[in-house]
Amino acid sequence: MKQFVWILLFLLLNFSVLGIGSWLMNNGPTSNWYLALNKAPWTPPGWVFGVAWTSIMICFSIYLSYLVNLKESNIFWLLFIVQFVLNVSWNFVFFNQHQMGFALIIIISLTVLVGYYLFSFLSEMGLKSLLIAPYFLWLLVAISLNTYSYIKN
Repeated sequence: MKQFVWILLFLLLNFSVLGIGSWLMNNGPTSNWYLALNKAPWTPPGWVFGVAWTSIMICFSIYLSYLVNLKESNIFWLLFIVQFVLNVSWNFVFFNQHQMGFALIIIISLTVLVGYYLFSFLSEMGLKSLLIAPYFLWLLVAISLNTYSYIKN
């Protein structure tokens, strides 16, 4: 039962990240600014982002529900809050403020943090680490997309 409560809590928190980030985008991918950008040829269609982030946040929530039982501490919550802030702020900085260089720093920082989750707790989490792997891999794709936009615009 406790595991289910943790999953629900992290689903609520992680989907709040997506909601807040979406709200801060200022029309994001449908804005004239974004539509006019020179984007990477491997940029996925818009619907892929919604499917990817939904899947990622479900997996990440389950991952965190197991990790919190191993690492319930101030460090756990600090890492989670930093991840939350970085995730939300990228949307604002990239789409709303059009600061692609600063957004790149944010997305790299987020990737390092998610990589820390993945690799630091791998021995303790075992196969459950596969739940955070999509987040890490998607962020690598996001870095490539952000980098291309930064260099080509």
